[in-house]
Order: sequence, then C-alpha cells, then structure tokens
Amino acid sequence: MTLRTLPLSKTGPAVSPIGLGCMGMNDFYGVFNETEAFATLQRAVDLGVNFLDTADCYACGANESLLGRALKELPRERLIIATKFGQGRAPDGRWTGVNGTPEYCRKSCDGSLKRLGLDTIDLYYLHRVDKNVPIEDTVGAMAELVHAGKVRHLGLSEAGCDTIRRANNVHPIAAVQSEFSLWTRDLEDTVLPCCAELGIGFVPYSPLGRGMLTATLRSRGDMPAEDYRHNTPRFQAENFDDNVRLIGKLEAMAHSKGCTTAQLALAWVFERGRAIFASSDASLVPIPGTKRRKYLEQNVAALNITLSPEELAALDDMFPREGVAAGTRYPEFRMGDLSL
Repeated sequence: MTLRTLPLSKTGPAVSPIGLGCMGMNDFYGVFNETEAFATLQRAVDLGVNFLDTADCYACGANESLLGRALKELPRERLIIATKFGQGRAPDGRWTGVNGTPEYCRKSCDGSLKRLGLDTIDLYYLHRVDKNVPIEDTVGAMAELVHAGKVRHLGLSEAGCDTIRRANNVHPIAAVQSEFSLWTRDLEDTVLPCCAELGIGFVPYSPLGRGMLTATLRSRGDMPAEDYRHNTPRFQAENFDDNVRLIGKLEAMAHSKGCTTAQLALAWVFERGRAIFASSDASLVPIPGTKRRKYLEQNVAALNITLSPEELAALDDMFPREGVAAGTRYPEFRMGDLSL
C-alpha cells in the first residue's frame, strides 16, 4: 500500500498523512512486547506510513534505542525520523526539568544519534520551551546542528505563537507538535492558524485522547496497574467517569457510520487539518501512538472516512472548544511547561 505524501511545511520533508508515535511501545502504557513493537513498525512501512516519532526521554532513551534496532531492518531512505530533546529524565524515570541550553542541545543530539544508529535526524524538536533560556539561543544551537549535518529540520513541541514566531525568525521551523484532539481543542484558534500562516506543519500527538477517545476504557481497571495515566487528572476518580460518559455520544455516532470510535475521532482531526491548512504551504499530520498492528491498521484506515457538514456540526456540539474534558492534561507541576 502506498499513501500519498504531504509537504509537512514549506521548508520541511514530505510525510505520510498520518504518522506513528512510538512512545508507548516501551514506556508509560504497561507491558512491553518487543516482537510486536518491531512487527508494528514493519507494518507501518508496509502501509506507507513514513513518519516515525520518538524522544530521548521516552523510556529514558530506550525508546530511541528500540527504534534504532528496528531501523537496521527497515528502509531508512524512505522514512522520516523525528525525535526530541529538552525534557530531562533520571535513569529511574523521574522528571528532572526542562533544559534548552545550547550545551544540553548539542549533547542531547549526539546521544540521540548514537541510540538511533543514525548519521542525521530528519526532524529535531525542542520538547518543551525552557523559561530560563531565550528561544533564540536554543534554536540557534539547533540551527548549528543543521549546518553540521546532524539534523535536517527543526521543530518545537508545546510552544505558543510568540515563541513560534521568534524561533522561526532564527531558523525555519518545520513543525510544531502539541496535543490536539476532540477533547483538547484549546490551540485551534491560536497555534494552528499561526502555523498555517507561517507555513509550519502541525503535528498533533495524542489525537485519540491517550486512549479515552477509543471507547475501549470503561473503568480505571482497564488500564494496567503500572500505566502512567493513573497519575493524570483526566483519568483519575470522578474525572474518569465523567469523561467515559462524554465518549458515549461519540461511540453512538461511530456505530451509525460503521467505523470505530477511534476512527471517527481521527477523521475529525484530519478534517480540521484540511480546513485550517487549506490555503497553507504546510499540513496537519497526526501521530497516533500504538504498539499493536491491529490499532495501527485501524488508524490508517481512518483516512478513508469522510464527515458531512452535519456530522461535523454534531461533533462540535458534543466537544466544544473549551472545557469539555474533565481534568487537566497533565498534573499541575507539568502544566506550566505548556504553550510558552
């Protein structure tokens, strides 16, 4: 199968219209199965998905190493590999803070290249904006990596409009990655139009609401005991129950269309991307994460689902732009690092 490719940005690479988030393959979401992870990556290539996303903090570097081992068997020349730096993590998994200093940038890039087994990273993101370092300094150091041939394109994750513009003045930014889905729409009137205007791609992570929008979670017991979602507000106590009830309406519409709830949620993301980026040189390309071939195949098939104006209006009514989900995206101590 061959998917058409899209220009991620006016200066960036051509990517498949859907990517694959690799984080959950060996971090955050329970049991790790390396055989299935490798099979899922191979299946992604077979389906025409060429945009693979990781970060140096996922599994404390082991996620990059996992992808690096897989790349030895995959057609590297057909793939766009994205990784990130800037969120420190200790070997025991503790978060140690945001670091956007030029020195940390250079050191992190060398570490990622080694773990991935690559000479060049296709897309290198600043994972979170460092409040204590001017964005011009961080992006300046990232631009040096481009000139050195270690990185091809630059990106930002969870950055606000002013930061995006300032960064883009230093070096062309190819992509901005942030959480975006039916229940996380707060950037729809700010960052997304800003990216479209500047010709910068927008890459939604968690477009399925960390699994909630799949309608496969009925109780907190459906998540493994070690699953990190137990510690996030939207999946705790009464917030969880409120959000499950919210998803019931989405599930009913999906049933009427003959698709899965996850596919309906992704179809909405694709449609919003087409609308917002219609006159742009850039594209919106979601990267739903999965560690199983079954869900990867379902996600790719969502590209074939169309939504009528009436269905889009109904989804807008179900999931208004502000305040629909119960609870914040992250624990309070991490919310301050978003959209700076």
